[in-house]
Amino acid sequence: MSKASALLPKPRGRIRWTICALLFAAVVLSYIDRLVLGVLKPQLEDLYGWTNAGYGDITGYFQVFYGFGFLGFGWLIDRFGAKFGYMLAMGSWTLGHFAQVLVTSTTGFAIARIPLALGEAGTFPSALAAASQWFPKQERALAIGIFNAGANVGAVVTPVLVSFLVAGLLLDWRWAFIITGSFNLVWLFVWWRWYKKPAEHPKITAEERAYIEAEPAIDMGRATFGQVLRHRQTWAYMSGRFLIDPVWWTFLFWLPDFFSKQYGYDLKSFGPPLVAIYILADVGAIAGGWYSSSLLRRGEAAGRARKQAMLVSALFAVPVMFAASASNIWIAVALIGLACAAHQGFSTNLFALPGDLFPRYAQGTLIGLGGFAGAAGGFIASKSLGALLDTVGSYQPFFVACGFAYLLALLVTHWLNPGYREVTITSSPRT
Repeated sequence: MSKASALLPKPRGRIRWTICALLFAAVVLSYIDRLVLGVLKPQLEDLYGWTNAGYGDITGYFQVFYGFGFLGFGWLIDRFGAKFGYMLAMGSWTLGHFAQVLVTSTTGFAIARIPLALGEAGTFPSALAAASQWFPKQERALAIGIFNAGANVGAVVTPVLVSFLVAGLLLDWRWAFIITGSFNLVWLFVWWRWYKKPAEHPKITAEERAYIEAEPAIDMGRATFGQVLRHRQTWAYMSGRFLIDPVWWTFLFWLPDFFSKQYGYDLKSFGPPLVAIYILADVGAIAGGWYSSSLLRRGEAAGRARKQAMLVSALFAVPVMFAASASNIWIAVALIGLACAAHQGFSTNLFALPGDLFPRYAQGTLIGLGGFAGAAGGFIASKSLGALLDTVGSYQPFFVACGFAYLLALLVTHWLNPGYREVTITSSPRT
């Protein structure tokens, strides 16, 4: 932690938290847009004769392009910044979101969702870059936890909103994509008008700017993929993402199908279970960031604080291995909700690693590499689960793997990065 920022009192002015609110809203919108299809999956499966393997192709190839998009946005944000990066990201994913109204087959959806995947890959690289720019280290994990909670809010809102539009108002399923995509246009206008660097923002107070800039911001040159990849801290971050992201992705895309097949729930009824799960996940996201931030404020070393929060989160995920054999849906909801809370608490602290250990001109590249690793793991999981369900017909092996994924991720990241030491990278000139 920067000693200078630790000694400063909390400043007059809250522009940084307004920025955090905008980041939170963007994450909410990104998750609404990626989850509409999952909520509609049982209905579209009946209408158009989809198979689990076909749906696995949609979700799997989404993650392939999402992963490549992460690499591209990491490079782009390091050079052009969070403002331009987020505008390009949301513009792309909005185009892909609207394109889904033109198709009905699994192949058609897989193709239409390519710009959605590429654009949504820019969500967290842009948000993490903005958080690193606007928040000193002692507040960064809390800010990340808050906008990371937007994923869960989006997951809560989506089944309720889609159910209301399609089952309540009896609109054609295409309207679910049109209406939710329209919200993005409002956000883009506000972001374009409001977001600036702290040194350039007309509304920021002198105290708040001094508080943010007490932690020196060195933003010079750039870091190449080769320079970033030669550090063990990079592989720790990538390994963690590879092991835990598939759990979250599979929950997002497959839980409506699980509730439909396991308990007979449909578009009109599986909203409340999904809402309960992602409210618990919201609690986990904020609690994970708050816990490590509170340890930092008490003088704990950053590595110990992050890893302690990750260990607690990993232990809370273990009981999910019994979800597939739960005797009723609400027991399953409790177990899955606890695991989602654990995931968000764990990932909030894992997401803090780039800002904690890497110079700012290298963070976008690292975040892109981590997102690519997570998407690769998600592709493997989604394709495997689709094939498993068409052959074995059970979610049980998946939930068992989820129960141990976080302890394994913590073990691997600690082995690769035991000292949690800051990385020195000699930047290359910008071109």
